[in-house]
Amino acid sequence: MQFQQLQYFVAVAETRHFTRAAERVHVSQPSLSQQIRALEKELGAELFSRARGNIALTDAGEALLPLARRILADADTARHEVQELAQLRRGRVRLGATPSVCTGLLPDVLRAFHDLHPGIELLIEEGGSHDLVRGLARGALDLALVVLPLPAPSPALTAVELLQEDLVVVSSAASPAPRRPVRIADLQGEPMVMFRHGYDLRELTVAACRAEGFEPAFTVEGGEMDAVLGFVRAGLGLAVVPRMVAARAGPDLRVTALARPGLRRTIALAHRSDVAPPRAARELQRLLLRTRGAGPREPGADV
Repeated sequence: MQFQQLQYFVAVAETRHFTRAAERVHVSQPSLSQQIRALEKELGAELFSRARGNIALTDAGEALLPLARRILADADTARHEVQELAQLRRGRVRLGATPSVCTGLLPDVLRAFHDLHPGIELLIEEGGSHDLVRGLARGALDLALVVLPLPAPSPALTAVELLQEDLVVVSSAASPAPRRPVRIADLQGEPMVMFRHGYDLRELTVAACRAEGFEPAFTVEGGEMDAVLGFVRAGLGLAVVPRMVAARAGPDLRVTALARPGLRRTIALAHRSDVAPPRAARELQRLLLRTRGAGPREPGADV
């Protein structure tokens, strides 16, 4: 089956006339008729009923028509998109990231990418690593910034470590200064503000407390990153957050380090290994990989 044959078939189906169809696609009528017959021979079915000069689609023709139109439309779209993306004048990148990474790492990186490629649309999806891995698997995301280890390791995913960062404790600047540095055991009995279920930070913090033999005490739980920081500012409790988030938290939050060995997390850039990311996504991937090993900026006092 040839692409040109599908063009001729659609032209006849829409005009219901071989001569007018030939004029539309700029070929002679005998050439068009020959290609239609060749297509019918290859498919093993007649596509048009030619009774008494009336051209009508057969059942086979009716079945082929929407598929042929879709193929032709996809080809036109592909041609246009490839031409545009070759120069990175326009396009789209679908990037998934955990909320804390969106708050800490991404603003500066996305600003740099936008300055380089202002025509590229950036679509950001926030979620936990579980959800982001599923988004990659079903093709809804081009790239994802996830926390290692992956929740469900898959040979269809490739993950490259970007950086490791410490977790720190944040508290209201108006509250009494905690002992420095804070041990995980010191959090026993302390009022804590906790993220919603599905947050990697929630799972990591709760697991660390249980490893010390206690359950954390929550005053408020179920929030997203901005909400959690707001509750801490209001004096509702402590929270354990990434260092890169604490660096942007502002002067109304106190940042305190965790005593060694502390808590660390590993951020990785993941994509499907069986499908190459689009050109624009590869450019963002290259920019993100430049942050590998650089680490987040240091927060202010008390760390």
